[in-house]
Amino acid sequence: MNVKQWRRVLTGLLLAGSVWPGLASAAELDGSQLSAWWGVPFAGILLSIALLPLLTPFFWHHHFGKIAAAWALAFLLPFAVVFGPSLAAHSFVHALLAEYVPFILLLTALFTVSGGIYIKGNLHGSPGLNTAILAIGAVLASFMGTTGASMLLIRPLIRANDNRRHKVHVIVFFIFIVSNAGGSLTPLGDPPLFLGFLKGVDFFWTLQHIWPDTLFLVGSLLALFYVLDSWYCRRREEIKPVDPTPDTRQLGFDGGVNFALLAVVVVLVLMSGIWEPGVVFNVLGTEVGLAGLARDAGLIAVTLISLKLTPGDVHDNNQFSWGPMQEVAKLFAGIFLTIIPVIAMLKAGVNGPFGGVVAAVTNADGTPNPSMYFWATGALSSFLDNAPTYLVFFNTAGGDPALLMTSMSTTLAAISAGAVFMGANTYIGNAPNLMVKAIAEERGVKMPSFFGYMLWSVGILVPLFIVMTFLFFR
Repeated sequence: MNVKQWRRVLTGLLLAGSVWPGLASAAELDGSQLSAWWGVPFAGILLSIALLPLLTPFFWHHHFGKIAAAWALAFLLPFAVVFGPSLAAHSFVHALLAEYVPFILLLTALFTVSGGIYIKGNLHGSPGLNTAILAIGAVLASFMGTTGASMLLIRPLIRANDNRRHKVHVIVFFIFIVSNAGGSLTPLGDPPLFLGFLKGVDFFWTLQHIWPDTLFLVGSLLALFYVLDSWYCRRREEIKPVDPTPDTRQLGFDGGVNFALLAVVVVLVLMSGIWEPGVVFNVLGTEVGLAGLARDAGLIAVTLISLKLTPGDVHDNNQFSWGPMQEVAKLFAGIFLTIIPVIAMLKAGVNGPFGGVVAAVTNADGTPNPSMYFWATGALSSFLDNAPTYLVFFNTAGGDPALLMTSMSTTLAAISAGAVFMGANTYIGNAPNLMVKAIAEERGVKMPSFFGYMLWSVGILVPLFIVMTFLFFR
């Protein structure tokens, strides 16, 4: 079944549900009544994302949308047959309006705005300069997203070091710091945290509770990088005789209007978490607040304004294209659908089919074990995608944001840190990792293989994560 047929099926479900009696008050899905087999489509789409780009890259590149649609239908059609079109349509609309649409609109706005800023000029990569760029990227990542900060800084960083023979370590640490660890302080930084924000976690909660973890990890990585980069720079043959990038008189930015638009994105997201107008619309059984609608409309406006005002040569210089966003949009449509029964089963706790998962991260007295949550969330985030992994363990811990932010704050911090930090363990742990790798390879940097990269992450990141476990999650 192709994508057009998938769309027709989903539209049919919506139309059927809209006339089905009682949909507006449809009952919630009881996870304790489900079989673990309902989680197969979710596992299937995540394993497809993890393995097919490595095993059959050509096939994946041309058919990933169809693969995501197939897994979505493998869940949705049997679900509609077994539980009826009313509950199926209600579950679909809830996943679409409450989670997927806000998620994808924020990513699109950040992707567009960052793609409209071009840093011009030629820097000369030294240990001090490279470390400073990584530190700046770590700060920017929490306010313009790991994707935005990565796309903004990776090209000037590569240009600054194109006269050096050893550049792989620069890109690897860039992925560690800018594409992952730096995005841990706000919901704008990394998709998992924005999903937590949509679930009710306060905008500034992560900043208040995870900044010591972030400071330790980013500070340690910057120090290690400076030492390693200094060692390379002291080698006689390190600097090439001719710099491939000619010097320019000054540095600067093109597309500066996008800095103002970035500030608008921050205000819109912050507003949606603070403003409570008390106006709620019921859309086929899903409550949609006015504040969220205003945020989403504003994000669409920001995206369109950025495309209108950004000069064409800026997009050309940044090699801006919609390919990455199209891939994210199609894959996450499938993820947000297939995760519906998984979340319901986890919410059922020890009474559900995933009771063993709940028991593995729970102490003998029934209290959550933060260190196990940190490593369980991180391990899955390393090989799957950290956004759905965050949702899985957020719901495993009960899914109540008020409780998680207070009496269970260490557990929520462990889930958040594991999802964001350990997404750096592999190329597939976070979307910007592969994007940065691809850009570096296009510019002649011979990046490590999948397992070659893991030698870096296991040797550098894992020891730091072990120390963090004893410092923050005991």
